[in-house]
Amino acid sequence: MAVASLKDRIPPHNDEAEAATLGALLLDGEAVTKIIPILRPDDFYKTGHQKICRAIIDLDARSEAIDLITLTEELKKKGELDVCGGASYISRLTSTVPTSANIEYYAKIVQENSLRRSMIKIASEMISHNYDDSLEVREIIEEAEKKIFELTDKQFSGSYLCAKDIINPTIDAIEKHYKNKGNYTGIPSGFRELDELTSGFQDSEFIIIGARPSVGKTALALTMAGNMAIKSKIPVGFFTLEMSNMALMQRMLSSEARLDTKKIRSGLLKRADFNNLMNAASKIYEAPLFIEDTPNLRLLDLRALARRMVAIEKVQIIFIDYITLITSETKDLPRHEQIAEISRSLKALARELNIPVVVLSQVRRETEGKVPTLADIRESGSIEQDADVVIFIHREKKASGQPDEQPKGEETEIIIAKQRNGPIGSLRLTFLKEYTKFENRSSEDMP
Repeated sequence: MAVASLKDRIPPHNDEAEAATLGALLLDGEAVTKIIPILRPDDFYKTGHQKICRAIIDLDARSEAIDLITLTEELKKKGELDVCGGASYISRLTSTVPTSANIEYYAKIVQENSLRRSMIKIASEMISHNYDDSLEVREIIEEAEKKIFELTDKQFSGSYLCAKDIINPTIDAIEKHYKNKGNYTGIPSGFRELDELTSGFQDSEFIIIGARPSVGKTALALTMAGNMAIKSKIPVGFFTLEMSNMALMQRMLSSEARLDTKKIRSGLLKRADFNNLMNAASKIYEAPLFIEDTPNLRLLDLRALARRMVAIEKVQIIFIDYITLITSETKDLPRHEQIAEISRSLKALARELNIPVVVLSQVRRETEGKVPTLADIRESGSIEQDADVVIFIHREKKASGQPDEQPKGEETEIIIAKQRNGPIGSLRLTFLKEYTKFENRSSEDMP
């Protein structure tokens, strides 16, 4: 038997489940609060059912009773009663269900069929777009991913919990911390003073590292990523939008092997240097570090790749270098609004994936020579609002005549300017410029 073409197939729907859902609403008007997070009028297949659902929601919005009489009158006022099958059909709806107890079950059937129809529509659009030579394949894929993610968001239904439902898991978490006896509750950065203030980078947190150019944002993020992936074997995702993956890897090799980056770039290495380089390469080779280096990466693509890293590679933390190099999906908006959209999206991504997302950001030129503050984050004030933690890197300008490089490295101030769930404060790290690497200060350097 020949398979019917798509245009000959009836879209997925279930008339009985739709009628049962509406009938249950008429039996119990308070059930509207249960199905509003699950269903919208457009989720119904029949036009009449869509209008009935809309009328019920309108009645509920006005705090009016929901029954056969009020619904019939509402539809009459709208001039939609005949389209919905008339008063006789409305009255038959309640006879399809003996009770409203199963309304959520009926509503989920309606929702699933609605999602299937939406997926068919997206697939049909993709087929049509693929025959349009004026569209790039990448654009078609991005549009499809965007619409599918919208469906995923649509499926989400918020809920609230009673205090008694939250207290037990909260106590369990505190007990776990108590048994750890001071061990970090999040992912440690590898810098003891920073980890003491933050207890490590926490799941679902949106973390900003801000500094002026050439102060060491990328070096700090790479050192942290190396501490996590190489030393602790924690899977790390690193989005480098400013430099290539090979340039990034050269920095990591320099840092791990403690070789001057100039020597690596020039190839002027001694045999001992090359041996150190191979030992470092062996350690990095075994590290669960995953790097994406697409320049001007679109926000939608970044989110999709991050999801893939977490699902396939079990990545536990993501670094993004840096926020203003991400391309917004809405290019017609002013730049500060685009950055605000990107910031909100990355914060939502951290919560969705339940991992820390660490994002690098520049600070204003006016901060040259002074300690940066939250107001100095460039492009958009929403970044400071969205961030759970804001960390600044600050280094005092050298006085004229002072040598560029000091034997023990440059002392650098790390400022925690914001931390939603912890203290703010500052600490100092040593920056080894020739290795583009940060280290804990030695005990003799600490006060």
